[in-house]
Formats: sequence, structure tokens, C-alpha cells
Amino acid sequence: MKTFAAIDVGSFELSMKIFEISAKDGMKEVDHIRHRIDLGTGTYAVGKMANDKVDELCHYLNEYTKIMKSYKVSEYKAYGTSAIRESENAIIVLDQIRQRTGIDIEVLSNSEQRFLDYKSIAFMGEDFNKFIEKGTVIADIGGGSIQISLFDKDALVATQNLRLGVLRLRDYMNQLGAGRGQYEALIEELVNAQLSVFKKLYLKEREINNIIIVDDYISTLVQKRLFSERVSGYVNAKNFEQFLEVFREKTVQELTKLFDMPEENITLLYISSILLKRMIEVMNAELLWAPGVTLCDGIAYEYAQNNKIVLPEHDFEQDIIACARNISKRYMGSRKRGETLEKIALTVFDSMKKVHGLEKRDRLLLRIATLLHDCGKYISMVNLGECSYSIIMATEIIGLSHEEREIVANVVKYNHSEFVYYTEMGKESELSREIYLKMAKLTAILRVANGLDRSHKQKFKDVKAVLKDDVLTITVDTNDDITLEKGMFSGGAEFFEEVYSVRPMIKQRRSL
Repeated sequence: MKTFAAIDVGSFELSMKIFEISAKDGMKEVDHIRHRIDLGTGTYAVGKMANDKVDELCHYLNEYTKIMKSYKVSEYKAYGTSAIRESENAIIVLDQIRQRTGIDIEVLSNSEQRFLDYKSIAFMGEDFNKFIEKGTVIADIGGGSIQISLFDKDALVATQNLRLGVLRLRDYMNQLGAGRGQYEALIEELVNAQLSVFKKLYLKEREINNIIIVDDYISTLVQKRLFSERVSGYVNAKNFEQFLEVFREKTVQELTKLFDMPEENITLLYISSILLKRMIEVMNAELLWAPGVTLCDGIAYEYAQNNKIVLPEHDFEQDIIACARNISKRYMGSRKRGETLEKIALTVFDSMKKVHGLEKRDRLLLRIATLLHDCGKYISMVNLGECSYSIIMATEIIGLSHEEREIVANVVKYNHSEFVYYTEMGKESELSREIYLKMAKLTAILRVANGLDRSHKQKFKDVKAVLKDDVLTITVDTNDDITLEKGMFSGGAEFFEEVYSVRPMIKQRRSL
């Protein structure tokens, strides 16, 4: 059994959960420590974290260190979210924290943060799998933004980030000098445009029955069963509207007493509720589920999963692939060709394991690159590489870090464009040598796969690849004329040989 600590340095709260994790008993929460600290307001307003906030953060992190020692924590993970992510002085702040507390904080990209939140929900197991059988949206409401993730037939098909977090909206209301009675109309006016765009892009004919809520305020009340529901964690849309009516009628002091919640949280709860109300109305949802999970649960779940202590019940990799397929569909990508490239590229990848030194995660990045290989043609057939790069870098793929997204974008770009070497690329990019080499290796594989289907006719029934000495023999099963493929293959083969010192060759096998 391992004792693990998960630390979330959030926009409005510093949170730590202590877990006991074992293969036999799974994950068991032992303690949950929280401290309200408003890191987000200053960062969102001026772009930097103030010294007094850094001092306060370091003080409580030192206290958390003592608590970890008392529980004999063997390992921990500490993550920062949007308040640190959007701070111009983040590197300085993180170094100060490391020097003063010994705690190393990693900053999550938005997609990584939301993916961990999503994992924390999926950890609920059967409840989660049953809930997403119908059309479902996850509304992940944070301080800086909200993330709306859409499920269709059990698969995560789309996700979109909207900069409508509760702290941002509260600060905007303060700037406008709005009274509490004006909040609902003003916030609805602000969010309607973005929600209507989301509806046009993603919902169309989809029917949304359920909304899963991840937040720090509504979830607490739903868990306390303050909505007259029989089952904890669930509330129907009608009862939620009645809850909002209570907000309209009572004073802040009355609400503080009623909800047993600090007065400073009441405004944020109200804003969260208005956002959720509009989502219910736009999507015509009937049932809400607040599982009461936090980012800390997702951090612990990922740790247990990565260390093979707990086996995941849900296939998260398929969610990432499903997202990539839907992005390709949005930009009129060829599904059949994407699947053909995927099959060829993965066959080559698997045959080169002894040579390329890449990992399972890199195989996933290659799959995504094959699916998005032609997304740029939506903008330009001439500048396909550059346009593909721009689309991928501007489109969030939940579960991928910014660095991983940049790898995919570059692999797709250099599949179509002349490859740029590190001495030149280093002038414009912050990619490390290690990442650059990974990108070059994946690009070489995609180019070979692309050459094998240059006619876009998917001529091959079967593809096999065998590496022997310094030759990779790719055998294709087809009776079609592959003169074009052989001719176009040479360009990709040349770069492949440069990267791997392995010469790829095509061998045709005809069926009788």
C-alpha cells in the first residue's frame, strides 16, 4: 500500500487530498485539507501573481508538507492551474515556491487539467458509464474558464473551453458596478453568444439528456441533498430552477446560513448557478449529476493508473482518438484516407520498435497526426502544411499537453512541407532536442505511410512491415497498379533513411 498526496493549486483554493492506494482495496481518501486563497483575481486582472499571495501560498504549502510527513506520504503530485498558467511571472513564482517549500509544482495546460477532472468522474465507474449512455455534457466550471465536453454514444466527441469562469465573471460584474439583482441578466447576456456558437458547432441534431457538473460550489450543495432529491448527487432541471428562485428571494446573509457556506462563496455559487441554468436551457437537459469529485481525485487516479496499481475501467485513449476524428470531420477531412494512413503508419511504427526508441504515448500522437493529416485543406490546398499546423495549434484536444499538440501539429505540417532542421527551427521554437527528434521520427513514418496511399484510393487490402538488418520491407497486398505509389514513395523513403539509417522498400503481393 502507498500513501499518496495530491495537491491542487487552484484559482480560489489550495487543496490537498491524502490517499491510501493499493491493488487490493483501490483508492481510499484519508484526509482532505483546504485553504481559501484567491490567486486568480490578481492574475486575471494584472497578469501577475502578487508577492503577498506568493507568501501566503508558501506558508500554507509548508503546512501541507508537515501534514504529508505526519501521514508518511511516500509520493506526491502538485499541479497549478489557470491562476499560475496565466501569470507572466509563473517561472519566478514556481522557483520561489520550490526554494521556500521544497514542493515542485507542475503547471497543467487547460486540456490536461480538464482531462484529469474527467478522469476523476470516470473513476466513479459504473455510475459514470451508465450516465453517459444517453447524450451527456460535462460542465467543468472553474475560476478562469468553463470547459464543455460532449459525449455521444459513450464516446467523448468534442470539447470546448469558454473564458467564462466564475472569478472572471465576478470581477467583470464588479467592474460594471452591477448589483446582485442585475447579475442574472448581465451574465446571461455575456454567455449566450458563446453557448449559441457551441450549439451550432457541436449539438445540431444531438439530444442532450444529462449534464455532469464539476465545480467547487454547486456540487457541494447537491452532495448535501439540498434539492429534495432522493439520491445524493442528482438533481432534476425543475428542482434546480426552484433553487435559483431561492437565490433571487433571499439576502446573502440568509443564504450563508441556509447553505452553511462562507459569505465570499455565495456570489461565486450564484454565478456558477446562472451559468448552469443557461446550459440547461440551451441543451434542454433534464437531469444533473454532481459526483463531488475534484482535481485531486483525478491526480490520484492518474498516479494509480500510471503505476499500474489501479486498472482503468474506461478507455481514455479512445476518447482522445474520438476527439481527433471529430476535429477531422469538422474540417472536412477524409475519414477513409485517415484510417488507411493510420493503419499503415502504425504498422510501420510497430515494426520499428527496436530502432526508433519511441513509447506507447508517441504511438498515440502518430495516430492523431494520421487522422488530422489533411485538416488544413479546409483553408488552403496550396498551403496545406501551414494551415494544418495553425488549425491543430488553435484546436484543443483534451488529454494532450500543449507540447504534445505542438508535436502533432509539426508532424502534420512537415508531412506536406519541406522539413526544417533544428538549427533553423530553434530560432523560432522552444522545442527541446529530445522533442525535436521525436517529431522527426514520427514525421518520417507519416511520410512513408503518405507515400503508400498517394493516390488516395486505398488500394491495399493488407500491409505488413518487416525489419531485417538495415532494410524495412513493406509488403502490400493488392492487384492494382501501384506505379504512382512507388514513384511518390521515394521522397518519403529518403527522409526515413536519413532519420533511421533504415531503407524502406515496397514489395507487392498479388492475390490469385
